[in-house]
Amino acid sequence: MKENQGAVYAYQIEYWTVFLSVTAGVAATLTGLIFVAISINLSRILEFPRLADRAAESILQILGPLIVSIWALVPGQPRLVIGIGMAVAGFVLWILQTLLQYRSFTREHPRPVISILLGQSSTLTFLIAGISLATETLGGLNQWLVPGVILSITAGVSNAWVLLVEILR
Repeated sequence: MKENQGAVYAYQIEYWTVFLSVTAGVAATLTGLIFVAISINLSRILEFPRLADRAAESILQILGPLIVSIWALVPGQPRLVIGIGMAVAGFVLWILQTLLQYRSFTREHPRPVISILLGQSSTLTFLIAGISLATETLGGLNQWLVPGVILSITAGVSNAWVLLVEILR
């Protein structure tokens, strides 16, 4: 029975409210800190043509978990609606992420591949988490939402580090 409990919890949003609440709080706090980091170095960031896009990308990375968490915490929504909302949010975030990464890519200053992959994979996990929740397939929230949150926060903080510290080197 215990082996199947993980699978059951993976599709029942009521078991995720604490995780989602904590995620929303952490993401909101980090979003504010990233805005402060950007404002501290704004003039320096604007000296480099593509860093403003990277700053926007950093904010989007942290907004991903915030948007998904808030959407999933709205009381009384059916699982299907929550899943569709997550999938749409993941898709929109992925499109915006891809556009920003494309615009900020230059041959003179290429970004590390790991940075690009981290950003791409973090947004796509929200899309898959939503599909998984809506269809009760693919492993559920524990397989996709948790890694998505971790990847998004890692990508956002990594980009913020570049904007706050690396830019001054």
